[in-house]
Amino acid sequence: MEVQQIYTNCLAQGAYYIESNGEVAIIDPLREVQQYIDLANSRNAKIKYILETHFHADFVSGHVTLSELTGAQIVFGPNAETQFPSKIAKDGEELPLGDVKIKVIHTPGHTMESTCYLLLDADNQLNSLFSGDTLFLGDVGRPDLAQKAANLTMEDLAGILFDSLRNKIMTLPDNVTIYPGHGAGSACGKSMSKETIGELGEQKQTNYALRANMTKEEFVKELTDGLAPPPAYFPLNVQMNKEGYASIENVLKKGSMALSADEFEAVSNQKGTVILDVRHQDEFVKSHIPGSISIGLDGQFAPWVGAIIADVKTPIILVVEEERLNEAITRLARVGFDHILGYLKGGIPAWAESIRNLDDIECISAADFAEKMKSETLPMFDVRKEGEFLSAHLVGAHFTPLDDLKKYLDEFPENEDFYLNCAGGYRSVIALSILKANGIQNGINILGGFSALSTTDLPKEENVCASTLR
Repeated sequence: MEVQQIYTNCLAQGAYYIESNGEVAIIDPLREVQQYIDLANSRNAKIKYILETHFHADFVSGHVTLSELTGAQIVFGPNAETQFPSKIAKDGEELPLGDVKIKVIHTPGHTMESTCYLLLDADNQLNSLFSGDTLFLGDVGRPDLAQKAANLTMEDLAGILFDSLRNKIMTLPDNVTIYPGHGAGSACGKSMSKETIGELGEQKQTNYALRANMTKEEFVKELTDGLAPPPAYFPLNVQMNKEGYASIENVLKKGSMALSADEFEAVSNQKGTVILDVRHQDEFVKSHIPGSISIGLDGQFAPWVGAIIADVKTPIILVVEEERLNEAITRLARVGFDHILGYLKGGIPAWAESIRNLDDIECISAADFAEKMKSETLPMFDVRKEGEFLSAHLVGAHFTPLDDLKKYLDEFPENEDFYLNCAGGYRSVIALSILKANGIQNGINILGGFSALSTTDLPKEENVCASTLR
């Protein structure tokens, strides 16, 4: 028996490869499925099942394409309804795989079709649980993503999840290995561990949601308290996972269209088109096309694209190094952004050679900013997440989180310089690109973000109560 976790850091997502006696099950595959086919072929094995733990909201799964290419059966748990051929398994049903079995454990709560898969080894011993978004390490799945579809409140779903955890998962032996659907960085939970593989016994001791003697009322309150709104693109990904989608090969072909500066400008002038610059933020601040949005490939690219652009049907044209073009298109497609119309051939140098305008972003070091603050009070804005800001921030800083930046546009000065920070510099450049695209031109980026500011002697507030932001 072979079990491999195939982890994707950008999405903080775990897919799984299970093999026994030449037969393979893939759990929650990414959209680019050739990696799973190649792995099975290298081991002279055949993919038999594609097991989905639920209809994912944060990425487009590869189940449809993988089934088309391999003939493998797509399996969902109870309550799932698809618009493509699939097996809707029963709770407790056992799926034979070589010398082992995979037992379907229906665990509604995160969504009503949420299902875990319990691996039983050749001796029929409980080996591991592939827990999807029902149970993470350190957390459990948020209960607010399927409210409308299930016609339930998030409190209702949280109560259902409580029962699933207590009756279906916590009754399993402590030595069962937990393979979760996500780790730290995912928007599918609040406080996930950085670890991506653990044991159930440890979770019973350390996971707040599995606390002994916890009442359902306590569970519901703790799970729903402080839950940030889900990203706007989540429902659109769910729809694609239910209904199907275009082959990623077609998306790559369309998105790889090389556009001259003239062609690029013409497409950019079409209503609703977004110029997405995926170069490193340090390159963007030096020079970029006016009106373009910076979201660098070297950060949590796909989730931020989803949060900032939101509508997966938005037409996108790319500013990207040609050697990273396929990577950019693939990572956009992972979260359902398929309408990529091409890229600027020759990049920023080609744009400059065509005698077109370029813009830049002014930057200042944390030390120089601290020095300026000795003689004058400068308007400061912090675009980190709420938890980061509450933990520590500069005295006098305005809280304008990147996730909801457009709601705060009126707070930025129109006629004077202002200064902006995130944690290290990635998000602040995204924020400044959005502000510039909205006509707010006088923002200055603090290099190194709060990590650098914290080393200065500027006064800070720490462990602030959340109510002060309301």
